[in-house]
Amino acid sequence: MKIFRFNSAVPFQYNMSGKFKSPNPEWIHLTRQLYDFELFVVTDGVLYIADNETEYVIEKGSYLLMPPTAKQYGYRSGACSFYWLHFSPAVPYDTLYSERQSAEQDTLSVSVPLSGKLQSLERMVILMKQLQDSDKRYGMRSLNNFTTGVILAELSAQSFVARKYNNADNSPQLYNDITEYIALNIYSDLKVADVADYFGYNEKYLTTYFKKWAKVSMKQFMIQKKMEYAKAELAETNHSVSQIGYTLGYSDPHNFSNAFKKETGLTPSEYRDSYAKRKLNQ
Repeated sequence: MKIFRFNSAVPFQYNMSGKFKSPNPEWIHLTRQLYDFELFVVTDGVLYIADNETEYVIEKGSYLLMPPTAKQYGYRSGACSFYWLHFSPAVPYDTLYSERQSAEQDTLSVSVPLSGKLQSLERMVILMKQLQDSDKRYGMRSLNNFTTGVILAELSAQSFVARKYNNADNSPQLYNDITEYIALNIYSDLKVADVADYFGYNEKYLTTYFKKWAKVSMKQFMIQKKMEYAKAELAETNHSVSQIGYTLGYSDPHNFSNAFKKETGLTPSEYRDSYAKRKLNQ
């Protein structure tokens, strides 16, 4: 696995970014020379893209960080949507091939694997939207540069390399199983009692156990995960507030709005308006 290690002590150079949606299933990425780094975050469908070395298949919820190359091209057609970001490191970077090497980073460096599955697509979508919004609203190069660094740091934090070697995930298997079960059932009206019943534990015991590792109650953890999804849907789609709430197991849209405002400080409509500016590139 190729891993890029960047010096984050000096701000990255933001070049441009956008959101792309293929016009039809026959679309194929153009052929060109890539002069800087390009980050792809696929939100729907599959992106088939290649460089001089490799043909990549980037599915929904995954990313690719392609370095400068003499030839970037699409090798297969398909419908897809993705955010893209062009940037350049302000100082030279390292290309690593060892997970151990990437773990030896100091506090002023960020290690990002070439590609991978995102742990939270919603968080990346929100950050990419924020970058586009700030670029369009203010056009401040310094703000864009620092936001680019935040995106790469988030990508590093979500990668398996950071989680494995920076001790971000030392939790036991049961805790991991519970969080995965909650994520798989995020669209249902899941209760703590349902989780306890599924794993065969006493509800009170499992609640105490979970809070020890998550630092929040299981109920609050469920709400946080639902609201992460809701924020991405509000920023990314035109789905109605009631539709998003219903998708997340809220039969009453008022209950969903109240839960969202309690978690974020904004109503769903206010949150959507704050991230309304987006460049859609065909």
